[in-house]
Amino acid sequence: MKILLKSATIVDASGKHHLKKRDVLIENGKISKIAASIPSSEKVREISLKNLHISQGWFDSSVSFGEPGFEERETIENGLRTAAHSGFTSVAVNANSFPVTDSKGHIKFLKSKAEGNAVSLYPIGALTVGSKGTDLAELYDMQNEGAVSFYDYKNPIANANLLKIALQYTQNFEGLVQSFPFEKSVARNGMVNEEVNSTRLGLKGIPALSEELQIIRDLYILEYTGGKLHVPTISTKKSVELIRDAKKKGLKVTCSATIFNLILTDDDLEEFDTNYKLLPPLRTKEDAKALIKGLKDGTIDGITSDHNPIDVEHKKTEFEQAYFGSVGLEACFGALNQILEMEQSVNALTGLKETFKIPSEKIEEGNRAELTLFNPDETWEFAEKDILSSSKNAALLGSKLKGKPYGILANNQLVLNS
Repeated sequence: MKILLKSATIVDASGKHHLKKRDVLIENGKISKIAASIPSSEKVREISLKNLHISQGWFDSSVSFGEPGFEERETIENGLRTAAHSGFTSVAVNANSFPVTDSKGHIKFLKSKAEGNAVSLYPIGALTVGSKGTDLAELYDMQNEGAVSFYDYKNPIANANLLKIALQYTQNFEGLVQSFPFEKSVARNGMVNEEVNSTRLGLKGIPALSEELQIIRDLYILEYTGGKLHVPTISTKKSVELIRDAKKKGLKVTCSATIFNLILTDDDLEEFDTNYKLLPPLRTKEDAKALIKGLKDGTIDGITSDHNPIDVEHKKTEFEQAYFGSVGLEACFGALNQILEMEQSVNALTGLKETFKIPSEKIEEGNRAELTLFNPDETWEFAEKDILSSSKNAALLGSKLKGKPYGILANNQLVLNS
């Protein structure tokens, strides 16, 4: 397959064509030529789009597809289709399926379901058997089968010794351990951020302390054991400071934040809309500002959509009974690009590739073409018709966005939005 991208602005700070407008010829999945002008021919599919920009393919470190077990929420097939149209060439899929992804057989199943897709699926293996927090799962075997990290999705590691052993053991094969920052004992039955709004609305709170206590403990253990730790979806100002200080010490720690915690705050809970019931919860404006600052200065390594489709039965119900979670892939770039400069947005959506060992190549001749195509300046409103997921629980519904993906070119396949 030959594809010619016409007048594309290349966004790749690691390469020599950064911010230059070029024609890019792709042949059989590789970039064969980059020039100011490349003549077209009958054998080449020419792509000419308004204000076309291309970057290295975007990666989301935390997506949930219901399959297996919760196909009514989302299938792998439709989830990968949603990711492609949202500009993502690779996604790391959480272990919150049924059965839980805690063996090499489960990893093999996920990879086989995604085989031949334009989007590359990277499974995350559960850290413990059944994500129950008791016994370590088959970490080494899962990594050999293709798992990129180990994480009991949204389940904190309550046993400090278990985290210690996991960090020690995974050093033997350079495994990546994730620890969800949530100390349950100080947030029992909490639903939203514990602050003025939770008191005013009569909703049980999740204090910032619950996140920060866990991070303090985990960083102390990491300093003792060594190894690699990823702290997913931090949400408070203090958490940013803790991670920043740990990095200055030289600890091998990385972290992410969700697009929701950058864009939304607990002020949005006024209408008791269950789409805003998220974990970590929406925090204060001060916290959101600190996250943005942390992202800009490199403390936060990347942004995730934390895409988590929930079926109607478990979302459109009383706030207390509703499940945590929101779909996020479709609006992630447009929301992020609303608050950051375009280059910063791209960096935030590619910044965790190294942490998760996701293959990445510069946009240069001879390299594999794994590209995201987008218009960074298009303004639009995220409406229900824009939700491609099977479930429609979208916290960013109605948001004014800036920047829209055209699609992706990856694995020698072109996927474009109609």
